[in-house]
Amino acid sequence: MSGLYETLPEDYREKLGRPGEYPFTRGVYPRMYLDRLWTMRQYAGFGSAEETNARFRYLLSQGQTGLSVAFDLPTQLGLDPDHPLAVGEVGRVGVSIASIEDMKRLFEGIPLDQVTTSMTINAPAMMLLALYLLVAEEQGVPWDKVGGTIQNDILKEYIARGTYIYPPRPSMRLITDIFEYCAQHVPRWNTISISGYHIREAGSTAAQEIAFTLANGMAYVRAAIERGLDVDQFAPRLSFFFAAHNDILEEVAKFRAARRMWARIMKETFGAKNKKSWMLRFHTQTGGSTLTAQEPLNNVVRTAYQALAAVLGGTQSLHTNAYDEALGLPTEKSALIALRTQQILAYESGVTKAVDPLGGSFYLEHLTDKLEAEAQAYLDEIEKLGGAVAAVEAGYVQKEIEEAAWRFQQEVESQERIIVGVNKFTSATHEPVPVHKIDPEVDRRRAAEIRAFRENRDGQSVQNALEALRAAARGTDNLFPYVLEAFRRRATLGEVCGVLREEWGEYQPGY
Repeated sequence: MSGLYETLPEDYREKLGRPGEYPFTRGVYPRMYLDRLWTMRQYAGFGSAEETNARFRYLLSQGQTGLSVAFDLPTQLGLDPDHPLAVGEVGRVGVSIASIEDMKRLFEGIPLDQVTTSMTINAPAMMLLALYLLVAEEQGVPWDKVGGTIQNDILKEYIARGTYIYPPRPSMRLITDIFEYCAQHVPRWNTISISGYHIREAGSTAAQEIAFTLANGMAYVRAAIERGLDVDQFAPRLSFFFAAHNDILEEVAKFRAARRMWARIMKETFGAKNKKSWMLRFHTQTGGSTLTAQEPLNNVVRTAYQALAAVLGGTQSLHTNAYDEALGLPTEKSALIALRTQQILAYESGVTKAVDPLGGSFYLEHLTDKLEAEAQAYLDEIEKLGGAVAAVEAGYVQKEIEEAAWRFQQEVESQERIIVGVNKFTSATHEPVPVHKIDPEVDRRRAAEIRAFRENRDGQSVQNALEALRAAARGTDNLFPYVLEAFRRRATLGEVCGVLREEWGEYQPGY
């Protein structure tokens, strides 16, 4: 590979750069997958902790190399499973977690010093990480040996997804508290996964996905610096999360442009000195919104092409969607096919034999420059508005995504954009696809479990810890130690989040 690079004209080599060197257009590591494959991190979670634990252990036995937890909507909104608003949602789109006992059952038999775990959790990210650390503690695993990621990206919830609890500014406080606490106590933990995935799934273009994601990242960096944190203390643990959609070359260019832009932002705008602070490390998930309920087996092919784009673009970890996810949660069979898609890509396709194998392609380099210019125009506009938080509060980002989604749908309806099996090349016959079913009794069981949990604890001790958290929320102390103490005394997720709800209120969109 090095020999091929040396044959290029000097001015072209200078523009192209080398993998593992600033601004990392060609990847964050010099040898990329030659030394180590990406982490195969399949997203899973449904029903109870015991059911999800069984799926985790099955996927690990089949060669998965990292865990990724999907939480149900009540958990994402900081509600216990017996809350009135949780009825009908417990365990439906992820696993139900409300107590230290639930978290222990979720990771039973899985040593937390031998696996890294990603948790797709945002408004209550501090709470779920605290529970995870307490499980590690009970396993005898020191926190400096614990590795993983919490999504913890609240700005994109206001923009694209909607599972927020608190208003933006107190939510930003929770995020910077996590940065500060983990820098001191959990050094291997990625304290945020700044997510373009949900922005893209909401209907954004590739350029918007880059711009709005990096704008959110800049807001988090600014908030941490304003807290008094040194940029090189926390920035190496920032990570990103992008979608991979169907236009292979555009997606590869998107990843390259995002890396280059973030490196320059961190070095030139924020003055970071540590090379690791400049690196945009990212997880990729294939595009859920591209999956079709019509002819669902076509989704196997879509997912494979999207996974190829992610790998050619230099992802650090990857989730491949199951073909039946337009119909429901993956079955065990479809989840295995999704994992096998990654394994075939890694071990049979040959794309891991070269670093940045498409680098230098005239078309790809043109696309990379084009996406960077388009994304930069959006970033400039957001900066004029006062940054990402102000742009979200003004509804600017939401409006831009809505208009892009409308344009996409118009293209589909006019057949300017072809979706195979949907608006062209449709089949008259449809074979039934088995769908994963959630036990309808899970609501009742989980509600009974959490009530029993509350009955078998020292209620006064819990109340004291919650009042200490309340007092801290009114002041400026880092809240992480107070949350940890509340869970040690066996508070529930709903109780901890409820205290902050009472103090800070709930976010109401105003645009």
